[in-house]
Parts: sequence; structure tokens; C-alpha cells
Amino acid sequence: MARAENKETVSAAMRAIAGIARLLRKQKGWTQEELGKKVGFTGSAVSAMETCAQPASDQMLVGLERELGGGSGIFEQARLDLRLEKYPKQFKDFALLEQKAVGLLMYETLVISGLFQTEEYAAALIGGGYPFLSDHRVRELVEARLARQALFDRDPPAHIELVVEEAVLMRTIGSQQVMAAQLWHLAEMTQRRNVTVQVMPLNRGMRGEYAGDRGGMTLLETPEHEHLVYLEVQGESLLISDPSKVSILGQRYARIRSQALGPDESLGLIKRLAGEQQ
Repeated sequence: MARAENKETVSAAMRAIAGIARLLRKQKGWTQEELGKKVGFTGSAVSAMETCAQPASDQMLVGLERELGGGSGIFEQARLDLRLEKYPKQFKDFALLEQKAVGLLMYETLVISGLFQTEEYAAALIGGGYPFLSDHRVRELVEARLARQALFDRDPPAHIELVVEEAVLMRTIGSQQVMAAQLWHLAEMTQRRNVTVQVMPLNRGMRGEYAGDRGGMTLLETPEHEHLVYLEVQGESLLISDPSKVSILGQRYARIRSQALGPDESLGLIKRLAGEQQ
């Protein structure tokens, strides 16, 4: 049933890539089984891709570029295009900007930022949301979310800051094991030279010193050094470009960051909470 549905809903871009892959495979005189062995998949998986019964995964597209691309970059470009298609509608425009950003400053109040999520945490979060999604759509969204993390290893790397509420780290998503692994992963990410993670402690605000009461946000700097702010709530999004509004939100973020624990103290807290989940 799922594969029949896939054939009906597959995008024009995926149909085109499937046709190109089939054509190039035949030009090389390879069977589906032979191509499958070369790219690390079964012949039936290649068949499913060529007939659009199961769209090519990110990993398969890497293999197709290596074996069939011939340096053209056609399957690599397809990876980027198809990745965008998988994102929720409200996130697509921002996803394009995120890929090329030179700087990202994030304040998260509800969940750990998608850029820092483990596969298991992302799957539990997406699969446990509402409205309910099919298993296929959950896998698709998880794959797309994890693919965003290529930003960390881009050359030149982006400057990335994350301020996260302590309450986010204390909410168990999936299971204690999933949450412990997520927290250890977050701790490991702080060791990257281009990454800074700070925790906003629960006791902040006892003397009125709390600038994060209006929710999360992401400040983004483009390669042209334009500054934007992205907001998302309840499946709706807003991309702010007005300089005066961006300036105010930038100042608010700076205030939030100044009220959070320092990087070293934050790392200690993350590790302590990770140990408590085990």
C-alpha cells in the first residue's frame, strides 16, 4: 500500500532523477542487481527507486553520484533539491537560507534544536507529535532533519550558537536511554570550535532577570551579511528581515545569552543531567 501511495505522490523531480538513473544504468549495461551492489543496496531497492515505488534515499543518491554521475554532480544536486522537498512547507524557505548561513544564533525553549538532535531523539519527537504521521513520513522527516547537520562540517564552517532552556534538557523524549544519548551528543558538539552551547537555568528570573519570556528564535547571517530572524510556532513560521525589528530581536538574544550559564558551566550541567538519565 505504501509503495502504491509513493508512486502517486512522488514529485516531478524524483521522477526525473529515477528516469536519469535508469537511463545511465542501461547505458553502462548494468542490471539493477549489479548497480545495487555498487551503491550498497539490493536490486529490488534499485527497482523501487527506478519505478518511484520508493524514492531514493540520501545515501542511495550519494552512491548514484559516485557510480553514474561521472562528475556531473546531477545526483548531488538532486540530494539538495529532494531534501528541501521533504521539509514541512513552513520550513522550506528557511532551510535554503540555513544551508548557506555564515552564522546561526539559536534560542530554544521547547526542544533541542534540530541541528543538534540525534536520530533517535528526532524520531521520537517527530513520531510522537500531532497530527499523527505515517512511518514513512516520520523516516523521511528524520532523514531530512539529520541531513541539515552537514552545516557543521561545511567549508568554511558556519558560526553556530545555541542557548537552550534547562527545562528542555530535563524533558525525557523517547526514553531515558534516548535522552541520555541526546545529552551526551549535545555535550560532544560543544567541543567543536565553531559551536557554542549555553544553558538558561531554571532559576533565572528569580530577581526578574529573564529576557526569554517571548519564546525561541533563530538569528541568521547570510553570506551577503544580511541579518534575518526566523520564528516558528504551532506549525506556522515568520521570517523577519526589517532591520529595526531584527535589531531589537538581536539585542534581546544578546540579553538572553548574557543571562545564560557560561559555556563551561553549561557543559557541566549537560553532563550531570545526562548521567541522571542513565
